[in-house]
Amino acid sequence: MEMAEELIQKLQAEKVTLKGMVDAIEGKRKRGLKKLINETWDILVVTQKTTMFSILALIAVVLFFTGILIGLMSSNYFLIPVLSGGFFLLPFWYVIFTATSYKKQLNAELETALSIVTTSYIRSNDFILAVEENIEVLNPPVVEPFKAFLKENKLITSNVKLALEKLRERIDNDVFKEWVDQVIACQQDKSLKFTLYPIVGKLSDMRTVGLELDYLLYGPIKEFISMVSLVLGSIPLLYFLNKNWYSNIMYTSAGKATLAGIILVIFWSLAGVIRLSRPVEYKR
Repeated sequence: MEMAEELIQKLQAEKVTLKGMVDAIEGKRKRGLKKLINETWDILVVTQKTTMFSILALIAVVLFFTGILIGLMSSNYFLIPVLSGGFFLLPFWYVIFTATSYKKQLNAELETALSIVTTSYIRSNDFILAVEENIEVLNPPVVEPFKAFLKENKLITSNVKLALEKLRERIDNDVFKEWVDQVIACQQDKSLKFTLYPIVGKLSDMRTVGLELDYLLYGPIKEFISMVSLVLGSIPLLYFLNKNWYSNIMYTSAGKATLAGIILVIFWSLAGVIRLSRPVEYKR
């Protein structure tokens, strides 16, 4: 467990370089293993499951050595880097893929929560009162950040703007952050409160577009599963159809290299499928 945690921490650490700073300013997306691990960590933080990160790291390391063992047992040394690398990434891909349902739930709950809190705020002109009136009807994962906001305002500081800025960082959603920014602006100019409704409406638009695109989003997953089943299923099928072909692909150097290439393409395609199947989100 300690070895796994130390390995992941080294992979997760980022060196600040001039090129990295320029890419960040230009808005270029980061790619690679560090980005994948950092994104997994961010998801676990948002879902309040950071304690699972150590277990996830251990599973990744165990799968890494499992890939090496399979390559050695099959006497296919081309498979060792492919299987070990692909198996190592599987736990992180799984977390990112399952986060899709969490994001959909978060967007749905945010739409309801922001709508009712906005209505109460416009009526009462008091944001804290609006949150207190509706805190009992809010559902996870939205209710905890708002409860923390009320505790922050009552027990720590009476500065509503400061408490709102902390609330802004508790939910990773661009529409929510924009909504909180507008609430902060409303503390100085109450007439701006009517601009909150169009912001909440963006969540409704996201839900509508998401429902329309659900079939398209899950299309790559279905195609991927079908193609992988056909490709991998054809290998044992060759044993019954033509044993010479089976021997060539399993025991010759060219066949082993071809098999390793097929597995590499499968892992590469899996990464692409996970990237394409993410829910629709609003970006500022």
